[in-house]
Amino acid sequence: MAHTHAHDHSHDHSHGIPADGNFGSAFGWGIGLNLLFVAAESAGGLWANSSALLSDAAHNLSDVLSLALAWGASLLAQRRSSARYTYGYKGATIQAALLNAALLYAALGFILWDTIDHLRDPAPVNGKMVMLLAGLGIVINGFTAWLFRSGQKGDVNVRGAYLHMLTDMLVSVGVVVGGALVYFTGWLWLDPAISFIILAVVAIGSWGLLRETVQLSLQAVPAGIELDEVRTFLLGQQGVTQVHDLHIWPLSTKDTALTAHLVCPADAHSNTFLLHLQTELREHFGIGHTTVQLEDTAPIDGELTCHGCDGQGQPAAVS
Repeated sequence: MAHTHAHDHSHDHSHGIPADGNFGSAFGWGIGLNLLFVAAESAGGLWANSSALLSDAAHNLSDVLSLALAWGASLLAQRRSSARYTYGYKGATIQAALLNAALLYAALGFILWDTIDHLRDPAPVNGKMVMLLAGLGIVINGFTAWLFRSGQKGDVNVRGAYLHMLTDMLVSVGVVVGGALVYFTGWLWLDPAISFIILAVVAIGSWGLLRETVQLSLQAVPAGIELDEVRTFLLGQQGVTQVHDLHIWPLSTKDTALTAHLVCPADAHSNTFLLHLQTELREHFGIGHTTVQLEDTAPIDGELTCHGCDGQGQPAAVS
């Protein structure tokens, strides 16, 4: 039985855009602008007695932390592998994304408590100040979202930053509308009511990100890749009669790895065949790190299979 391993260490994925370089400046601009806006919005919210502004400021502060964690993780992911961390530090991007999602929902809980308190005891609101600061938020958050727009399809970290900023821009539009309504109607309950809407929008808009980061942390097959499609592709290769111990998991928020055992004739055990597999898996499935073991005989039942696979490691054969 031949044991041939093929590793593709190329990280130039057609589907991914690195969260460094151009995005380093985007993270820097985003953090700097949002810190200034948080300070202005917090001061204005206290002066205008607006729970909507204060809740938006708290959420923007969580976005600053989110951007900082995502940026730090992307920089850490660029470090070379070591004798202990043989895959490098790419997994830091997954941990940062998961932590960001958890912190976001913790902040939402705190804001919800404060909003309920304001709803019980509504106080006068400076509608002009609310509209002015929220209008500034539309500009800042819209510009920051624009900085991340080109990479939001290739990296969960970048997409998280993009969605946070885009959501904040839309929320600021809502705050402007709420401030105008309070100013012209004098209905004080509208301010905390708008805050409830903000919370709902952010919670619903962030749910997909939370779910995906949890899946990545559990080494689930990344979104956009179907295990059965990859198995079918491998079985369709010339000479391959069986596939077993197929595993696909994320190395980071933008790097994916695969291991598989392929049963095929001994004459198919060539570097050309392995190079073809690496290229096709990278280009069609976005899998950039592959390890393939070629075997010329099928394994005996219960032998050489992965423990704890729950059936996924069982052989699949060409019918």
